[in-house]
Amino acid sequence: LCPEVPRNPCRMSCRNSGRLDMSSCQCACPPGYTGRYCQVRCSGQCLHGRFRKEECSCLCDAGYGGAECGTKIQFPFHACDVRIDSDCFMVSPEADTYYGAKIKCQEKGAMLAQIRTQKVQDILAFYLSRLEMGNRVTDTDFETGNFWIGLTYKTSKASFRWDMGEPSSFTSFAFGQPDNQGFGNCVEMQASAAFNWNDQRCKTRNRYICQFAHEHIALW
Repeated sequence: LCPEVPRNPCRMSCRNSGRLDMSSCQCACPPGYTGRYCQVRCSGQCLHGRFRKEECSCLCDAGYGGAECGTKIQFPFHACDVRIDSDCFMVSPEADTYYGAKIKCQEKGAMLAQIRTQKVQDILAFYLSRLEMGNRVTDTDFETGNFWIGLTYKTSKASFRWDMGEPSSFTSFAFGQPDNQGFGNCVEMQASAAFNWNDQRCKTRNRYICQFAHEHIALW
């Protein structure tokens, strides 16, 4: 006797003329619809942004807001934790891996902090030391009291480079650091070393610092 083979092994159907892919059990929705079963109707368009299919919403470009990203808005300077010259630094209350933190900053229109001078290093280190005393953390899902910045060790270049690709001419590594090139490829500001730098495993969950550089703010 042959076992019964169901005509629809996914045991689901797509609404609003969506097409079911039997191999992945996912619906390919027609324009204007989204959701697992194509059950959500999306209205409007993203004028200055990117449409996120799953959320049926717009991810707005820097400087725009509103449901359809059609409203020009001013840069939210009130959200800056530290302003140094023309740059804005935001310190996260939550934690993530290095690459997760990098994506979180990019979603805000920023980048992981690039510390290129002693002045910026000193001001951020002072702020973080005061932050630790104030205990501003709202998410306890982190492994250390350290903070990711946008510097990684590039094996192909045999050097530490900023996320934008440039080599680091200024460094503030703690005594004896870096000591794990090829293993700890991502750089953190280390609380136990007065927030000087340490190379760490990228999958460690740290808080992080996002930076809006002057050229980013100009987009607003």
